[in-house]
Amino acid sequence: MAVWLTFALMVSQVLADENVQVQIQQPYIELHSGPAGGFPVIHVVAKNEWITVIKRRTNWFKVETMKSGKGSAQGWVKQEALQLTQSSVGQPVKLSDGSFESFAQRNVEFGALGGSFEGVPSMTVFADWVATENLVAGVSVTQALGDLSENQFFLVSVQHTTFPEWRISPYITLGAGKIRTKPRANLVQGGDETRTSDLLAAGLGLRYYIAQNFILKLEYQHLQALTDRDENEDLEQWKLGFAVFF
Repeated sequence: MAVWLTFALMVSQVLADENVQVQIQQPYIELHSGPAGGFPVIHVVAKNEWITVIKRRTNWFKVETMKSGKGSAQGWVKQEALQLTQSSVGQPVKLSDGSFESFAQRNVEFGALGGSFEGVPSMTVFADWVATENLVAGVSVTQALGDLSENQFFLVSVQHTTFPEWRISPYITLGAGKIRTKPRANLVQGGDETRTSDLLAAGLGLRYYIAQNFILKLEYQHLQALTDRDENEDLEQWKLGFAVFF
């Protein structure tokens, strides 16, 4: 529970850190006293003036003017108004509207998954880079603590989604990495030796776009540790968790 709470707090901090400066491109925009059209207009910002985006509430943004010599003013503007501004490098401002369409335009994903690795609890954290609408490349780190051993493994993987336009969509993964196994009980002679092996992975998953910037993911992985013994070791993992995208 503590891990999930920490992850949620990290996500909230990332989403809250949206302070950017943008320049007005239309003749003017109106600042409202609250985050809805029913609130009165309290200030008008003219073309070419700069404003700072402070925070977001649904599709309304709280902003502060930067006009020198006349003090600053704060108010709320609707998302459509900000999308007609531009950044300090002259590029139009792109804002996620909390819809499935914004999910299709994501660049990166970060997440945490809890599950079972060979019958013992496991925790996985990952970061993915979205190359195309069908292909995603990523890295992940997993730790599994059992009564007899502690396993840690690192994977670099590629994920393919056949139907990216579906809100609930299956995908497959292929990956490779390293696994480190450390016995927690000296059951046999030499049983306290830590082993490191190459690791291959193949998996099936299901992702579900929930809302805003959140995704639910369910995944099964079959792993094979390439040991220096006569036979390689076959392993299985199930995991379920959340991810955020940007």
